[in-house]
Amino acid sequence: MIVRNKPNAFRLFFIIRGSVVLRVFPQIAFITLLGAAVALFQYYYPLLFPSFTLAPLALLGVVLSLFLGFRNNASYDRWWEARKQWGQLIVHSRSLARQSVSYIHCNEKAGKKAHQRLIYLTIAFNHTLRHQLRKSDPWEDIEKYLKQDDLLSLRKSHNIPDALLRLMGKQLAICRDKKLVSEFLIPSLDQHVTKMAEVQAACERIQGTPIPFAYMLLVQRTAYLYCFILPFGIVASQGLVTPLFCAIVAYTFFGFDALSEELQEPFGLSANDLALNAMTRTTEINLLETLGETDFPEPIEAKNHRIE
Repeated sequence: MIVRNKPNAFRLFFIIRGSVVLRVFPQIAFITLLGAAVALFQYYYPLLFPSFTLAPLALLGVVLSLFLGFRNNASYDRWWEARKQWGQLIVHSRSLARQSVSYIHCNEKAGKKAHQRLIYLTIAFNHTLRHQLRKSDPWEDIEKYLKQDDLLSLRKSHNIPDALLRLMGKQLAICRDKKLVSEFLIPSLDQHVTKMAEVQAACERIQGTPIPFAYMLLVQRTAYLYCFILPFGIVASQGLVTPLFCAIVAYTFFGFDALSEELQEPFGLSANDLALNAMTRTTEINLLETLGETDFPEPIEAKNHRIE
C-alpha cells in the first residue's frame, strides 16, 4: 500500500511509484502512436479524413465514464470492506488477549500456560489468514508459536486458519474444565473467536467472488474501441495536437480500468493493495506485549513510500 503525503502540483506529474502508468503504458503508447499517424496523414493529405461531428464521441465518452466510475466504486467498496474486516480482526485479537490475561486465573502454572497458548494461537491465526489470502507458505511465521503436534495436524488441514480456531475453542474448553475461568465468562471469550471466524469468512467471500467477468470485458472492449476511433474523430479539428489528446484520454480510461483491477483484489501484493504484513506484525507485537514479553519483531515501516 502506498503511504505518502500529498505532493505539490509540480511533483504530482512525475510520480511513478503507486501510479498505474507503467501498467497502462503500452496502451497509451499505442493510442498515441495511432493518433500521431492519423495526424500526419491528415497533415499531408487534408482530404483523407473528412470532418466528423464530435457528438457521437462525446456521448460514447460519457457512457464509458459512467461505466468506469461504477466499476471503480465497486472495486473500492471491495477494498474498503477488506480493510474494515482486518480492522475488526485486530480488535478481536487484542480483546481476546486482554480478556484472557484478565479473566483466566494466573496464580498457577496452568493459568499462565493457558494465557500463552491462547495468545500464541491468535498470533498464528493472523499469520495464516494472511498467507491463505495471498496463497503463500505460513510455516516460517507460525512454527515458533505452535507445538509440534499442532504443526503435524495443521499440515493435513485444508483450511489452516479454521483449524487454528478449533484449537482455540479446545483451549477455552480446557480452561473451563480445569476451572481456570468462570463458566459465565467463557461465552465472552468465545465470542471473539466467533468474530474472528466471521472475519475469515468475509475475506474468503471477497476473494472468492470477483466482479463479474462479463462486466469487466464490456468495459475494456468499450474503452479500446473508443480510444481507437478517437483520433479519427478529432483529427480534422485538432490537427497535429491529436496525439496529445489521445494520450490523455487513453491514460484516463485505461488508468481507471487498471486501478479498478488492482483494488478489486485487495489481498495481493500490488502497490495499492492492503498492507497485511504490517497489520499482522502490529497485532503480533501487541499480543506479545500483553504476555509481558519483550523479545518481539520490529514493526514493518514503509520503504520508498510503500508498505506491505
